Amino acid sequence: MRITAGLAAPLALTFSCVLIPGAAFAAEPLKSELAQPPQAVLSPDRAVTAASPDGSLVVAVSIDNDGRPTYALTRRGKPLIAASSLGFILADGPTMVRGNHILGSETSSGAETWEQPWGERRFVNDRHNDLLVRFQQSPEWGGRLMNVRFRLFDTGFALRYEMPEQAGMKTMRIADELTEFALAQDGTAWWMPGGEWNRYEQVYQKTAISGVSTAHTPITMKLADGTHLAFHEAALVDYSAMWFKRITGTKFRSTLSPSPNGPKVVRDLPFHTPWRSIRIADNAAGLVENDLELNLNEPNKLGDVSWFKPMKYIGIWWGMIRGDWTWAEGPRHGATTERTKQYIDFAAKNGFGGVLVEGWDKGWNGNWFGHGQDFSYTQATPDFDLKAVTAYAASKGVQLIGHHETGGNIANYEAQLDDSMKLYANLGVHSVKTGYVADAGGIIAPGAAPGITQMEYHDGQRQVQHHLKVVETAARYHIAIDAHEPVKDTGLRRTYPNWIDREGARGMEYNAWGQFANGPEHEPTLVYTRMLSGPMDFTPGVLSLEGANHAPLASTLAKQLGLYLAIYSPIQMAADFAETLAAHPKELEFIRQVPADWAESHLVAGEVGEYAIFARKDRNSADWYLGGVNDATPRDLTLPLDFLDAGKSYTATIWKDGEGATYLTEARHKIAYETRTVKKGDSIALWLAAGGGAAIRLHPAGK
Repeated sequence: MRITAGLAAPLALTFSCVLIPGAAFAAEPLKSELAQPPQAVLSPDRAVTAASPDGSLVVAVSIDNDGRPTYALTRRGKPLIAASSLGFILADGPTMVRGNHILGSETSSGAETWEQPWGERRFVNDRHNDLLVRFQQSPEWGGRLMNVRFRLFDTGFALRYEMPEQAGMKTMRIADELTEFALAQDGTAWWMPGGEWNRYEQVYQKTAISGVSTAHTPITMKLADGTHLAFHEAALVDYSAMWFKRITGTKFRSTLSPSPNGPKVVRDLPFHTPWRSIRIADNAAGLVENDLELNLNEPNKLGDVSWFKPMKYIGIWWGMIRGDWTWAEGPRHGATTERTKQYIDFAAKNGFGGVLVEGWDKGWNGNWFGHGQDFSYTQATPDFDLKAVTAYAASKGVQLIGHHETGGNIANYEAQLDDSMKLYANLGVHSVKTGYVADAGGIIAPGAAPGITQMEYHDGQRQVQHHLKVVETAARYHIAIDAHEPVKDTGLRRTYPNWIDREGARGMEYNAWGQFANGPEHEPTLVYTRMLSGPMDFTPGVLSLEGANHAPLASTLAKQLGLYLAIYSPIQMAADFAETLAAHPKELEFIRQVPADWAESHLVAGEVGEYAIFARKDRNSADWYLGGVNDATPRDLTLPLDFLDAGKSYTATIWKDGEGATYLTEARHKIAYETRTVKKGDSIALWLAAGGGAAIRLHPAGK
């Protein structure tokens, strides 16, 4: 019997009525339909194919002459990923690579629209086709079973391994994963080294694809024919993070973050791996306006999370970063009761929802970097009254944002985790910034035996388990987590919406430590690389444009405002000193107004690593905001206002680079202001300075 399995490119299938679990869908989604229930395919050792809903992407899965499972991907009839192998190296048995045959396969389809509690956009569309292929090795290779699920969207592709229960293997000890990605052509890549001492806080490199070594993901590419790709992973749970390793030419494969115990991953069967994902687009905007990784994660497991509200905050932080104040106790201690109350007063006066306080707790006096054994998460320093400060904040309508630095010592933190979250909940603290300042392999985990210290890699399986433990514990107390020095974001904010933010890249703090420490191209590169994984606590708003010892930032004043539109976060900081913010009343006006939560977001102009201009609509009003950031090349842009509602006039309030502005001189402080009336169909001409930017509020006229 021949059937068509609901795909744009029909499949010739031998049908039998075998049902398997399909994709997980949100309970009671706004729109949901199964385009086609799972269908079984019996096609031993023949190529099995499936296509994306619009037919543009086609995957072909087969077995090569050595019995190795392979897949290949075409786009619009042209090769995109050439034949690429699948499988594992095991720590306790033969590899799961050779000697395979195809037992059968099933197809299914899904379509739904679901709502984010907060995010770059309110509604997310998910439309995909699935192909599940079941493999078995021959008896001389152990006879083991391995299923691989391929998911095709019109805008991307993903695969994951689904390991079923089987008599010959109860626990899988993975020495490495061997998922290949053989690109069919060369091009340009934007990437950072994987596994280096400074975690994800590296400067992005721009090289030929064939010049990449081992990279963290997301890694972004522009192929010779103009196709844009971004390789990443989704739903990283109880597994080591994937690094992206070049083998030869333009062929890459996965390699997993190390473990001190030999196997990089140990899992009891059944289980499934994270997704290996590829965003695919014709241009840069197609990469940015793409919810692939979110759609590859499970729906919200926490239920109602309305206790978290996106907000902007200030903090006792920049003074420590610059060296004016200290985290440690002493005459320059930053986190004092008196100073915190001053910041709470400023926050209340200017509409900031929170005040971050770092260095409030005991444990900062010694060598805490990579150690952390002295940190207490319930005991304050003598000059900080935690109960009085939180009560004072509540009286002003402001929240204290808590802080838990671990120094990479997760053993010490986990021992206090429940008590510390309970304390914060009792005091009305609903957001916590965590920190894991340590070298890449400097995480101190509970040992295998009492008194044994075990060092873990920062994105290995044990640390992945730890981060989820923190998020789940925090959720029980209605606390949101902003993780610094984290494991990279893989879309888990969909499943755990209290995981609101991560650092996970080279942030604003580096600008305090040297002249142009983050170059002018840094933020326009982040938009198309790191930001593809999820929100970032970049900490914009340094209006002084100065780090320690007056070291200048590679930024104009207008760019500091444009960062609020280019680098998304539901908890956005104004990072400078309170007195510096107050000394820039016109810039502070924009920071006060700009939302931290959006109904829509569109990249209206931009190229990878060069510039990025967004149009974003406030979720809670009819306002639109337009703006972003530029690299070191001055440029003129004309921005059509086609996104505005027809028939309405808007007041455009514009903050832009002043004439002659450049990040290279004191002219970085030049900024210009303009107000005009605009409507749909109009356009705004902008000149972006070297290292510049712009920010525009579009408010319905007469409101």
